[in-house]
This record gives sequence, C-alpha cells and structure tokens, in this order.
Amino acid sequence: VRSDLGFLTRRQKRRRKSHSTAMASPNLAFVPASLPPAAVEVEALQRFVSHSQRLLVMTGAGISTESGIPDYRSEGVGLYARTDRRPIQHAEFVRSASARQRYWARNFVGWTQFSSHQPNAAHLALRNWEKLGKLHWLVTQNVDALHTKAGSQRMTELHGCTHRVLCLGCGEQTPRSELQKHFEALNPTWRAEAHGMAPDGDVFLTDEQVRNFRVPACSRCGGILKPDVTFFGDTVSREKVDFVHRRLAEADSMLVAGSSLQVYSGYRFALAAHEKKLPIVIINIGPTRSDHFASMKVNSRCGELLPLIVPR
Repeated sequence: VRSDLGFLTRRQKRRRKSHSTAMASPNLAFVPASLPPAAVEVEALQRFVSHSQRLLVMTGAGISTESGIPDYRSEGVGLYARTDRRPIQHAEFVRSASARQRYWARNFVGWTQFSSHQPNAAHLALRNWEKLGKLHWLVTQNVDALHTKAGSQRMTELHGCTHRVLCLGCGEQTPRSELQKHFEALNPTWRAEAHGMAPDGDVFLTDEQVRNFRVPACSRCGGILKPDVTFFGDTVSREKVDFVHRRLAEADSMLVAGSSLQVYSGYRFALAAHEKKLPIVIINIGPTRSDHFASMKVNSRCGELLPLIVPR
C-alpha cells in the first residue's frame, strides 16, 4: 500500500510541510480514533473545492477538538460519553438564580483555560481559503471564537460566542474578559479547583463549591447577564437564520466540517442545500444526520485533511 503522500502534488506536499512546521502538534485527547484520509479522498475533495466557485462551509465542534476543546457527541471522548453532565438549558438559566450562580461559577473557573485555546490547522486552512477567494461564506456552530482568532471574516457565528456577554434586560454587550474582572472583584477570597471541562468552557464543580460565589448584575440596568450564545432549548434568531439562507442561496456547493448535524439549527442548512441540489461534502469522524444525501463523506480529522487542499 502506497503512502497517501505519494499521490499528492508537489504543491500540496509543500503546503502540508509549511502547515506542519507552523502549527503545534494537534491535541488529540478529545478526537476519536480515525485513519488518515485516503489518497482518493484527498483527490476527490481537491476536485470538489476546485470546481466550487461559491463554497459555503459549515463547521461544528469537531473542528475544534484538535485545539483541545471537547465536543458533546464523539464516541468515547465526547462529553456525553465521558460523563452524565448535560449543558444548561436556556429556560433554567433565565428562571433560576441558583442555576445562574452555578453556571457562572463554573465558567469563571474555566475561563482562563478556555479562552487561551488557539486555532488549529483546520481553522487556518479555512482562513486561507477565504483570503484566496474560494470560501464564499463560513457558518460555524461553535462558540469558541477560534475562527475569529484564525482571521476569518466572512463568517456567521450561528450560536453566538462565549467571548461576549449580553444583558437580557437592556441588551448591552460587553467583552467576557471584562466580566472576569468583575467576578474577581466580587469574589476576592473564593477558590475552587476544576475537574474537567465542557465544550462551552464550563467546568465541573460541586454545589458546595459554588454556594458562596457572587454573580454581578448588569452595571447599566441591573439585568441578568448571559453569555451571548444560544443555549440548548433556545432558538437562533430569525434574522440570523434568514441571513444564512441568503448566503446559501448564493452558494454553489456546501462543505460540512466537524459536525454530526444532530442539532436542527445547523442541519436545516444542509437540508436546504440538498433541496437546492447543491453538492455536499462532509468531513466528520463518525456518522452524521446528512450522510445519506452527501456527495462524499470522509471520516478523517479536519486538521489533517483541510490543509492538504490547494484552492484554485
């Protein structure tokens, strides 16, 4: 069996080498086991991207696992497989002061580590595709800001971003880093040790640990502060959904990278692309909700495969 590299063009080899030297080794602690992409898969994806003129890319948690951020559903290594923890529900956060205290205490402890994660080779590859005019629009279901850190600009954060905080009363937005300072001022002697991290930066603390944690209100109106993200049980705004549908209407193909598409807010766009008869390629380790109508499905790491593709 010949090595996959034997099938790559010289330009692709140079590109792969430049990425490998520029990037730190990927963190595979939360990445399911997978085989390297086969040469025929690399070549097929190269043709797909080359033939696309207005490519819409949708990314999910699987693109960030190589940056050390766990996802929810990956077999064996996702949050659901490793623990009985489930993400907070929107209604619970809004209704319960104790739920908000628990959420913010855990988020406070995990923020320094979560906010320090950096883009991996997959994020940088998509940034390069955009710079070269190949990527028409990027839609990410992630809230980790890694695409922004990578430099992507033609992008919609479908579920918002944990790096912003929203007041549910007056709507004022503030940077999450500023809220961290307020937490520290209100809780100068509070200490807690984290045990594990969830995909949104939440960490595992006991009820006893969070009991005395103080949560600030909005300095402008006294309202409830919430991460500017769509929690489970909430819905993406109609304006944002319509905006993405308009970008999809302009697209001639769709690539899904690192998403099982189990959440309808993302799946709806794959479904719409299928109804428009657009070619759809999926890169994801494990099954997805759209495998049956994808033009091609590759069970490989996004950070291993995407940098091999040379947009042209």
